[in-house]
Amino acid sequence: MASDDLRATRLEKAQQLRDKGLNPYDYRWDTTHTAAELQKKYADLTAGEEVEVEVAIAGRILARRVFGKLAFFKLQDETGDIQLYLDKKKIQANMVEIDETAFTTLKQCTDTGDIIGVKGSIKRTEKGELSVSVSHYRILTKALLPLPDKWHGLTDVAKRYRQRYVDLIVNPDVRQTFRRRAQITASIRRSLDEQGFIEIETPVLQGEAGGAEARPFITYHNTLDMPLYLRIATELHLKRLIVGGFEKVFELGRVFRNEGVSTRHNPEFTTLEVYQAYVDYTDMMTLTEALITTAAQDVIGTLELEYQGEEIDLTAPWKRVTMHDAVQEQIGINFSQFTDLDTAKAAAKEAGVTEVD
Repeated sequence: MASDDLRATRLEKAQQLRDKGLNPYDYRWDTTHTAAELQKKYADLTAGEEVEVEVAIAGRILARRVFGKLAFFKLQDETGDIQLYLDKKKIQANMVEIDETAFTTLKQCTDTGDIIGVKGSIKRTEKGELSVSVSHYRILTKALLPLPDKWHGLTDVAKRYRQRYVDLIVNPDVRQTFRRRAQITASIRRSLDEQGFIEIETPVLQGEAGGAEARPFITYHNTLDMPLYLRIATELHLKRLIVGGFEKVFELGRVFRNEGVSTRHNPEFTTLEVYQAYVDYTDMMTLTEALITTAAQDVIGTLELEYQGEEIDLTAPWKRVTMHDAVQEQIGINFSQFTDLDTAKAAAKEAGVTEVD
């Protein structure tokens, strides 16, 4: 079915809800637990066992299996997912004053992608699936478009990056990446704060295009009658703060470069710049090492991790090497021996460096 037809069908269902006196966008729902909390709290529940305690949860319908007098929904919230066990007799008995045909409404007017709130008891089905045995439900958001490929098939990389909200719905690993990024930045801020650093927000619009060879975004200030530039780096104003008397400053801030776009490079991104008086580069190495190891311990609980098939051990102290020694180690060139640029370029090309200006 074409997307326009699917949307029209879902709009009809939203109208059917209104005709019943039900709000298809009745957003308020008080919850008692998240999906992850329920999964953890009732992990020891045995097959067929039910706990008569009322819980309330809300989330998005990821999958539906509807039969005569039973239905099974897979509900996803921010923390994970859980099954909803929907029994016609139980729902009708508890919701008769709200909707005499509540179970039929649930079957006919909900789709994957909808957001609902439910109340009920906790049970583990005979097949071993922890479930909320629903007594009450409310449709909180009627989705007008379906989830991609029955909720688990968003594989178009370009679409994933253009429509990040859909990517977040269907790919739990992406949500975990967002969470970890937030936890990492929080850890960095906490570590710097504990060491006496002050975070200061410096101007995003600047009167000069700092940032060496990078190309800036340019705008125009009508009142001041002058061009302004989106900052390429936070460096200049942070250094001025040191000149002004601050001894430890940093900024975790957005910077902008009017350059190419890919999955690994974006014109808008975040940098951390730290400046401290009365120390040298070796002290900053030690600080960097501490920030990263502390963040790793805070976020994943270990200093040993795997990235792209490689085992990485972040345990301090790290190897420290000069750029001179690193180049010599990798390509065998001692660049301090060169006295002119042409000879250096020729040696680099001979060593396999493909782009030499």
